[in-house]
Amino acid sequence: MYGRDPWGGPLEINATDSATDDDRSRNLQDLDRAALSRPLDETQQSWLLGPGEQKKKKKYVDLGCIIVSRKIFVWTVGTLLVSALLAGLITLIVKTVPRHHHRHSPPDNYTLALHKALMFFNAQPGKLPKHNNVSWRGNSGLQDGKSDPSVLMKDLVGGYYDAGDAIKFNFPASFSMTMLSWSVIEYSAKYEAAGELNHVKEIIKWGTDYLLKTFNNTADTIDRIAAQVGIGDTSGGISAPNDHYCWMRPEDIDYPRPVYECHSCSDLAAEMAAALASASIVFKDNKAYSQKLVHGARTLFKFARDQRGRYSAGGSDPALFYNSSSYWDEFVWGGAWLYYATGNSSYLQLATHPKLAKHAGAFWGGPDYGVLSWDNKLAGAQVLLSRLRLFLSPGYPYEEILSTFHNQTSIIMCSFLPVNLSALFVDHVILKCVGYFLFHDHVNFGYNTGGLIQLNHGRPQPLQYVVNAAFLAALYSDYLDAADTPGWYCGPNFYSTDVLREFAKTQIDYILGKNPRKMSYVVGFGNHYPKHVHHRGASIPKNKIKYNCKGGWKWRDTSKPNPNTLVGAMVAGPDKHDGFRDVRTNYNYTEPTLAGNAGLVAALVALSGDKATGIDKNTIFSAVPPMFPTPPPPPAPWKP
Repeated sequence: MYGRDPWGGPLEINATDSATDDDRSRNLQDLDRAALSRPLDETQQSWLLGPGEQKKKKKYVDLGCIIVSRKIFVWTVGTLLVSALLAGLITLIVKTVPRHHHRHSPPDNYTLALHKALMFFNAQPGKLPKHNNVSWRGNSGLQDGKSDPSVLMKDLVGGYYDAGDAIKFNFPASFSMTMLSWSVIEYSAKYEAAGELNHVKEIIKWGTDYLLKTFNNTADTIDRIAAQVGIGDTSGGISAPNDHYCWMRPEDIDYPRPVYECHSCSDLAAEMAAALASASIVFKDNKAYSQKLVHGARTLFKFARDQRGRYSAGGSDPALFYNSSSYWDEFVWGGAWLYYATGNSSYLQLATHPKLAKHAGAFWGGPDYGVLSWDNKLAGAQVLLSRLRLFLSPGYPYEEILSTFHNQTSIIMCSFLPVNLSALFVDHVILKCVGYFLFHDHVNFGYNTGGLIQLNHGRPQPLQYVVNAAFLAALYSDYLDAADTPGWYCGPNFYSTDVLREFAKTQIDYILGKNPRKMSYVVGFGNHYPKHVHHRGASIPKNKIKYNCKGGWKWRDTSKPNPNTLVGAMVAGPDKHDGFRDVRTNYNYTEPTLAGNAGLVAALVALSGDKATGIDKNTIFSAVPPMFPTPPPPPAPWKP
């Protein structure tokens, strides 16, 4: 007999089956499970499944779309929870615990001093930039140019005062801007790391904006330059009010400020061209301004070549303070910078002309050979053109003079070494140049007891020369490193680039306080620095009292410290015996200058931060076209 399972499926009952009740029950259960045609809910399954099977079913978890093992489910959920807890804990730790691996290491002394050295330029403008932060300075020189009816350029407001007075000398100011621009071109990444890139570019632009005012910068040909504003000659008992006779705050000046124009000034014009050309590379991203600077540089250099003469000739006022010894070195220097700024090979041909190098003193030697200063730029030009050979190697027809400059640069670096190292160097170095032999007498600069190199042979105001040498040494060391050259030869001995960098460090360390007097010669750096700086604005209090020409003499002569701190000013420096007199009336010890501080800034940025940062190899070549050296001419036909 067949029946129907109420849940569906056949049910067979055999009355004649002799099986026991238990056997029939087991058979029915097997049949029922096999006969199920659709899923059963939990209640239905509980009617059919035995107790053992119900207990077994608890080992699974129904997730709706899938049935999984309870054990796996528990492990999975537990793992997810633990992972979430760990992730949250790690996130909490990362957010709350200081992240030392992202924190910059404390600034080194060179970076700290760099911040201060740049501040000096903030205290030197006539009319102040908008964001000037020197509280004791105000606008001054607002009638410069306008009050002198004899000059062509009527707007000479702005620029920088040279030192502790209020005279604006274009010659050292231009050199200062060139040095600052050079340092930015090479070490912009270091300026950026120190947070000073925008600051130094503002300083440069303030200087170049003024230089553009001192000649007709829109013309292609000019016949004059406003070389100087203010005079300082007090010789012969001159008592007329001027910038040296009077001791006044620049803001209170009420005496006439004559303008000195020059019509034959090759040295000044070529140096100004170098300043504008180098700055055009700094501001290459500002296309309009960069082109304006390049045009001005071209005009000035043409004027320098067309109207030969020294700007300080004939006993002029500039000759008393910034007398130029020659203009040939400015021709090499300015030509090199114009080549980098324009890519025009005619400037390179001029800068590497053997006769020009000869006139500039490249083969003369002498006691001051290799000393870079506001007057003589030959050493700077030699290093600058050695860079071209190291990285681009233009070949013929420049190779002979470039290789000579490169060898001479090596000689200069050797001359910086202390005597115990320079024994390696032969007394005479023979250089083969332009088809004949030239002899260069070896010069080794002495050191004083405290370790300061005597580049000016014991004469006053030594630090301005020392910082320039430190910059050249550090820079040339970085050039060699970037060219994968481990060092250079002095005679038969090989020296690593670390020797040059160590020389630069020891000289700057001396200036920052590692000297017998334990005195920092940079105002505001360290705890012991000059307090009686030779500087009119810093020595007279800003107390709403106007002190006239002679009324300020009491502030000049007082033994009290300056009421205003001229932060970052590098003073003239110690004597050859490490002695120093912190006396306001002795400018040979305590007066700072633009040129001195520009060299200091350049040396500090070169030594600051991580040495691995190195130089920017390519920016200076932005305008230089690809080099395809011209092959040398074939040899003359053989004649028996």
